[in-house]
Amino acid sequence: MSLRTALYSAITAAGIVLCGIAFAALKVDAAKSSVNAVFKQMNVPVEAKFKKFSATVDFNSAKPETSKASVDIDIASFDLGAPEYNDEVMKKEWFDAAHFPKASFVSTSIKPLAADKLDVAGKLTIKGKTIDVRFPLTHKKEGTNEVFEGALPIKRLAFNIGEGEWKDTDTVADEVVIKFRVVTTQ
Repeated sequence: MSLRTALYSAITAAGIVLCGIAFAALKVDAAKSSVNAVFKQMNVPVEAKFKKFSATVDFNSAKPETSKASVDIDIASFDLGAPEYNDEVMKKEWFDAAHFPKASFVSTSIKPLAADKLDVAGKLTIKGKTIDVRFPLTHKKEGTNEVFEGALPIKRLAFNIGEGEWKDTDTVADEVVIKFRVVTTQ
């Protein structure tokens, strides 16, 4: 093997390794990550937390448009801070958790906007209904971690969350913001 061939092989191997580092499935740190829903009840802001969710993030910082992400949320883990409220929102009129135990998001495109800002589009499924959504996402490094933060505004009635008497938006507003922070490691 000539020196030129050996050098070419080494450079090619290094390039493959570096590409693998730039575009790698990241491991989600559940203890540092969160998914919350913020809405108004009788015009008073309420923030609830989803205690269980999983996410897959394949992020390429050099070419964000080749990246992809997906999130699955355990609906039964929704916590409003009081057991009686938690039981109520699991019922058919709200999340119908018995028939729709999870909500999900799957990205369809991720585009760079500016430094540390991305535009994410995808399909959000809640209570069996899938809707195309788009939202801004912030990406930053914290030590060795990659952090993705964003807020996705939705209309709850578009997903049939709050049926029957609960369709009245005077009591519970139609607008809900899903706030999330996903912390990953390689």
